[in-house]
Amino acid sequence: MSYQQERYIAELAVQRACLLTQKVFFEKAKGTVSKDDKSPVTIGDFGAQALIIQAIRKNFPNDEIVGEEEASSLRADKTLSAEIWRLVKDIKLEDAESDKVLGGPLPSEESMLDIIDQGNSAGGPKGRIWALDPIDGTKGFLRGGQYAVCLGLIVDGDVKVGAIGTPNLPVDDNATIDASTGAHQEGSSANGVLFSAVQGEGATSRPLSNGTLAPSKSISMRPVANIAEAVFCEGVEAAHSSQGDNAAVAERLGITAPSVRLDSQAKYCSIARGAGDIYLRLPVRKDYQEKIWDHAAGDILVREAGGQVTDIYGNRLDFSKGRTLAANKGVVASPKALQGQVIDAVKAVLKL
Repeated sequence: MSYQQERYIAELAVQRACLLTQKVFFEKAKGTVSKDDKSPVTIGDFGAQALIIQAIRKNFPNDEIVGEEEASSLRADKTLSAEIWRLVKDIKLEDAESDKVLGGPLPSEESMLDIIDQGNSAGGPKGRIWALDPIDGTKGFLRGGQYAVCLGLIVDGDVKVGAIGTPNLPVDDNATIDASTGAHQEGSSANGVLFSAVQGEGATSRPLSNGTLAPSKSISMRPVANIAEAVFCEGVEAAHSSQGDNAAVAERLGITAPSVRLDSQAKYCSIARGAGDIYLRLPVRKDYQEKIWDHAAGDILVREAGGQVTDIYGNRLDFSKGRTLAANKGVVASPKALQGQVIDAVKAVLKL
């Protein structure tokens, strides 16, 4: 089955949501609240979720959606809700036809809250389910670093389509990544990329635009003849991945260059186009379960770019278990030719 329409809508919806997140990104007051897990939530999270779910409902009304956010905190905070609505109602693509395809402007503040709450699917092994992370890397977003708007379509437990908007990654696919890539971003016309992939059809990147989709080009992971020369990516937040274990794995593989720390699925995007090579997200505690919205789009992007994505045991990520990757522990992504070596090093370090 072809998923070209799903890819098109996913890319357009993510692109429109990125317009909102970029607007919020450069405002000083981002309107943070706190969820039960104490992670920060911004008006960008809620606004982007509303815009993307609206686009899915318009084009695929019978599909389910697993979204990260829900609107109860906004219903209790009318001031914040009104601030989000002020931004959302004015966000539109400059190309009227493209904007119309996504459903046009939301009719009211109350409808915005109702739409946010439609990301409440339990997930599972059957049917068409969209996994949505409206702002992946929220802390990076608040810090002024890297973040991503991520959307993946899972069909009967298998990821078929992925789209990721990265407003702060360089457009140039040949640009290298280093410590400055994950640091504070001031905004530049040289930044802003929309990545996408469809199962069996490869991965692409294109510049983010304000209207129709810009021309795309194919991307792929780079060949690495000597694993010691690989570029290593990991998360910024120590609470998300065991940085000490990551360093031990790198040492075991002979990698001496310092790891590049980036927030969000920008790491998947970077290795998919050869700006980096290996991404590790090693468990920080035994009971933690990864969320499907944190990995669905990145998983298919890397695999379609010629890589492998597995857990620490070398098993494919299983998106059929609900809202989490309950059957997996940790994440390891690298070019296919290197995956076995990386998994062996991970197992040795973690004493598996």
